[in-house]
Amino acid sequence: MSPRLPSLPDPTSTGRRRFVQMTFACAAPALLLACSPDKQAFKGTDVTGAAFAKDLRLKDQDGNVRTMQDFKGKIVVVFFGYTQCPDVCPTSMTTMAEVKRLLGAQGERLQVLFITVDPERDTQALLKAYIASFDPGFIALRPEPGELKGVADDFKIYYKKVPGSTPTSYTMDHSAGKYIFDTEGRVRLFSAYGTDAATIASDIQVLLSAA
Repeated sequence: MSPRLPSLPDPTSTGRRRFVQMTFACAAPALLLACSPDKQAFKGTDVTGAAFAKDLRLKDQDGNVRTMQDFKGKIVVVFFGYTQCPDVCPTSMTTMAEVKRLLGAQGERLQVLFITVDPERDTQALLKAYIASFDPGFIALRPEPGELKGVADDFKIYYKKVPGSTPTSYTMDHSAGKYIFDTEGRVRLFSAYGTDAATIASDIQVLLSAA
């Protein structure tokens, strides 16, 4: 049985932009056991059993089609954002670069996926330059505009275009948390925006120790 997935507002200091966080709860002892079959002590929110990214198939910054199967054997962290995001996205990517550093040699078993919610402006070339500025091993994925809603629905994430002063100066509201998948491609954790690198690295080490 999958955990219920309610959505809550995610208060940040980004002015008029809203970023939706999702928290997950196990409401009964039987469901609690389903959420944590190995009784692992996570600091993030345990979402074991949720059916996310089963059919993920998107092109990366180099035009190669990627699926979750490509990253089997690695911990995968998925974040949704866009290259013109003024604060939340670069902060989150910088945090993940620090997580990789904290993992030391185990950092090679971490794969960060940045999925754009702004495919109209985020070309493959732009995504390539953007993601490389944080870590050359990180991967950016670009849904086609017609694919974006399906991908967002699959991950239960929120996004919305906010008009600007010109047709191309809009911003994007979007969910700001991270999904963490284990080495078998199963979603295990939701990490809220603002979670520090040491906390995320600790949870990843727990997952790696169980692999």
